[in-house]
Amino acid sequence: METRGIEQMFDFQRLPNDGLVLLLVLLYSPVGLCLMLLRLFVGAHVFLVSCALPDSLARRFIVRIMFSVLGMHVRQNSPRLRDKSTKLYICNHVTQFDHNIVNLLTSCNTPMLEDSAGFVCWARGFMELGAISGQDEMEESLRRYCSSPETLPLLLFPEEDTTNGRAGLLKFSSWPFSMTDSIQPVALQVKRPFVALSTPDSFWLTELLWTFFVPCTVYHVRWLPPVSRQDEESLQEFANKVQELLATELSVVSTQITKADKAEHIKRKRHIAPYAHLEDLGARPRPVPLGFMIRSSGVEELRISRMAQQVKEVLPDVPLGIITRDLVQTNCVDTTITNLLESTEVFPVEATGGATSAPGPAWRSPSSSAPAAKSFGKSPVDRHMSLQERKEALYEFARRRYIEKHELEQYETSEQDLIAGKRVRNDSC
Repeated sequence: METRGIEQMFDFQRLPNDGLVLLLVLLYSPVGLCLMLLRLFVGAHVFLVSCALPDSLARRFIVRIMFSVLGMHVRQNSPRLRDKSTKLYICNHVTQFDHNIVNLLTSCNTPMLEDSAGFVCWARGFMELGAISGQDEMEESLRRYCSSPETLPLLLFPEEDTTNGRAGLLKFSSWPFSMTDSIQPVALQVKRPFVALSTPDSFWLTELLWTFFVPCTVYHVRWLPPVSRQDEESLQEFANKVQELLATELSVVSTQITKADKAEHIKRKRHIAPYAHLEDLGARPRPVPLGFMIRSSGVEELRISRMAQQVKEVLPDVPLGIITRDLVQTNCVDTTITNLLESTEVFPVEATGGATSAPGPAWRSPSSSAPAAKSFGKSPVDRHMSLQERKEALYEFARRRYIEKHELEQYETSEQDLIAGKRVRNDSC
């Protein structure tokens, strides 16, 4: 995953960090709350007008004026570039209301790809696809829609998720470009004072309330000339070309970060958020005291410490500091063991009280002495079986080392004889 710059592509908190701006937000809050309540009342009338009037230029003009009252101002550049024969618009994704904004300027439909169909889907302005069982069936349904001459143009967002629109574009998926050979790019810029445009995994209703709370949100739509796919171009190459065109128009960078990368980054960020100010433990390979985690509760400290001791029993050669640092990120004993087994990093030897040893390597990777998988499975089932096999082999290896260290071979033999004797007696009964 391309992690460089990913933090700048998303806003993880709604309110600003600047103390002066935050003070202005607090002073504005009473006005914002009153404005939000008033706009909720007006918004209900906007919804009724949208449902009552047929789709026409007059309807779009009236609704656009009412959207301005709601604080959503729409501007567009070069409207003459809009090709009326185009069946597919490709736009970058900034907010959860982008399809409504473009629909104020020209009639188009945006399918609901993830959430279930129903009244909420229709009320938000999405097109229902009906019973779709998979990605292939959905793509085929959209191709049939685009091939019909009577249908409205289709508006798709190849990023498949939102960004803040200030730093870069997510990698474009190739499937939207399989609908037609000719598309028209639409560049969208959104600006809002005081608060962030959106936060990860925020519910659409929450975004709507924040839109009503702030003084205004300005949407700037730019129409680019239509682009056609060449005969020798693949779908992904065509998608990359359109992505570069939009990135250049928006003065941002074109990245290879995908929707899945964003979800993984958000998950990791939430996981390590309580330990964001944790010190680097790599240079401090000593036993971890309970109070070593900054601003963490005693229960969490004890849990991490116990997990570190469990990993230490299996991998005694790995310093506790390294184990704890990985546990803070993974929060899983098995995952930490796997990471340390697969790690090629050389760690310093952990100091022992007064003991001296002969010169040797600083630290021997457990993968060199403990069994491990020869290759990484291609399917999830293979990877799961590989992990289980490595865990079982690792635990057996640690058990043998423990027995050898404490000279318990005789005890192991007697224990096996006792178990065998019990089996014989059970069979005789």
